[in-house]
Amino acid sequence: MSKPRLDPVSEQAIDWMVALRAGTPDAALQERFDAWLASDRAHRQAWDKLHERLGASFNTVRALDRRLPGQAGEARQVLLQPNASRRDALRVIAGLGLLGGSLWLGSKSHFGESLLADLHTGRGQRQNFNLSDGSRLSLNADSAVDLRFDGQQRMVILRHGELVIDVAPDPSRPLIVRTAEGDMRALGTRFLVAQEQDASRLVVLQHSVEARLFDGTTQIVREGQAALLSSRNITFARDDERRRAEWLNGRLNVLDESLEQVVDALRPYHRGFVRVAPEVRGLRVQGVFPLDDPERTFGALAETLPIRVERYSPWLTLIGKK
Repeated sequence: MSKPRLDPVSEQAIDWMVALRAGTPDAALQERFDAWLASDRAHRQAWDKLHERLGASFNTVRALDRRLPGQAGEARQVLLQPNASRRDALRVIAGLGLLGGSLWLGSKSHFGESLLADLHTGRGQRQNFNLSDGSRLSLNADSAVDLRFDGQQRMVILRHGELVIDVAPDPSRPLIVRTAEGDMRALGTRFLVAQEQDASRLVVLQHSVEARLFDGTTQIVREGQAALLSSRNITFARDDERRRAEWLNGRLNVLDESLEQVVDALRPYHRGFVRVAPEVRGLRVQGVFPLDDPERTFGALAETLPIRVERYSPWLTLIGKK
């Protein structure tokens, strides 16, 4: 499927926005812009629409930054930095839904986010990436990240899904993984981060990581520890959760989790819709299951739990009480 595109006039308006904010004022550039603006009514309409949505001083993005600090904050940095490219601006504008239309609709879904991400995996796909600094990034199925690597920073922005990163040492540029809830700064080498609904999960596989919420709340999470970051607090898990990284080997390792959580972990590997009836969602599950064969896992769960798995087509599976 091809990526959704803006119309050419809107893309030109973005080009002018980037050019006009790229540095010190340039009289010749301003004259060319004025001529472009006056040459066609559609140019003025596109510019006014972009200017209205972003605001003369990017007030819209700043307002979004207060509501979505993990993602709009990054958008604000990209749009305000002097060397922003049209690709950066287009991705940010589309990702925040500032231009409407099909890009807005797509950007609100995992599929839309993946289209706009620097790196992503599809359903049922795991992939390893070698980053420019020598770090190694592994993405679980249906995951997407953006990268912000330059002379001052190393940042991986997890849009959705789950990652494991082996961090290459660089004392002058600590590596940070950013989620919707906060930042995780590497103090060692290897850790897992998952973006869950309304929370981020951190599991430290080696050494330690500093977890920081956007309100400044900070905790050091050490090797073998796991923490859940919400918008207001950081709570430590009671158990060793390093088993969660077993997806690297195609396995789902479950220790006393709900059936609903297990099915959620399988969704990125299953192409159809799976509904779990409310009365069985809380059943406790323990075991090791194959990620790459969700149907086999559903069958194994039906053998050990009082549930019935009904498949109406490859695209619809209902799990209810036996």
